[in-house]
Amino acid sequence: MVETAVMRPLVPFVRRVNEGPHPVLLAALRRALPEVELVEHGEIPADRLAEATVAIVDGPSADQLVSLPNLAFVQSTWAGVEAIIPAVPDGVAIARMVDPQLAATMAEAVLAWTLYLHRDMPRYARQQRDAEWIEHPVVRVSDRRVGIVGLGALGTAAANTLVRHGFDVAGWSRSPKVLEGVQCVDGDGGFATLLARSDIVVNLLPHTAATTNLLGAEAFAAMPTGGSLINFGRGQTVDDDALIAALDRGHLDHAVLDVFDIEPLPGDHRYWRHASVTVLPHISGPTSADTAALIAADNVRRYLETGELPNDALVDRARGY
Repeated sequence: MVETAVMRPLVPFVRRVNEGPHPVLLAALRRALPEVELVEHGEIPADRLAEATVAIVDGPSADQLVSLPNLAFVQSTWAGVEAIIPAVPDGVAIARMVDPQLAATMAEAVLAWTLYLHRDMPRYARQQRDAEWIEHPVVRVSDRRVGIVGLGALGTAAANTLVRHGFDVAGWSRSPKVLEGVQCVDGDGGFATLLARSDIVVNLLPHTAATTNLLGAEAFAAMPTGGSLINFGRGQTVDDDALIAALDRGHLDHAVLDVFDIEPLPGDHRYWRHASVTVLPHISGPTSADTAALIAADNVRRYLETGELPNDALVDRARGY
């Protein structure tokens, strides 16, 4: 008796051609989804493109996804989706990556750089450069006010971590939220309240029309003199000129920046050589290939078997996240 080969569903792995392959992530996805035929988009024969109803994307371009005429669901490997939404055809559902490991990694980075600012490390770095041996008073952690801008999965994890370490934490979101140990505020009035009471502001907002340059001259003026900024959200949410002006006139003390309007940050950008800026190469919340692959695989598998979408991770195109 001749056994009939079982056809595995075709699932394209889509990544911008100029960014090259992502072998670690692709291998992890294939291990997690052995029951599908996971193929890089550029290697799929033209006569098979119509087979795909779901795709896994890692920064796709619009022309790649348009070539899949029956595409109904896109699973992203990224938590941020502002660069992905324009590439996905209308009517196609998008799920962002909601990974507890990513949230934990981001919370760890927020804690590390909050402690860096809390213990006045930028000042001591300047003193080392100038060969100055000067001790400064230490502020108790319970007296250090930290404000989290954006209380999504990443912001919630960061706020909870800071609370566990004894910081005085407030958090802002568009709509009301309740987190134990966190002073939660919302709306325009809440945003002003958070800025005014925060020695360190941690931005974790996505980039949308509503958040573009939200942290600008007015926001920085509302912060206490000597305050600092950590931006681990998106570069487009910060007005660069306004931030540099606030730093130059001494109203703000320091900025730790991990995300920028243009990445990689151009070599001639003012941030690189600014004494009051720490530049990081977008490393605060990297994707874990193993855990992201398992989550993506579970969502894709459920969709292929039942047609069910991961409602907790679906993107609202109107909101931009």
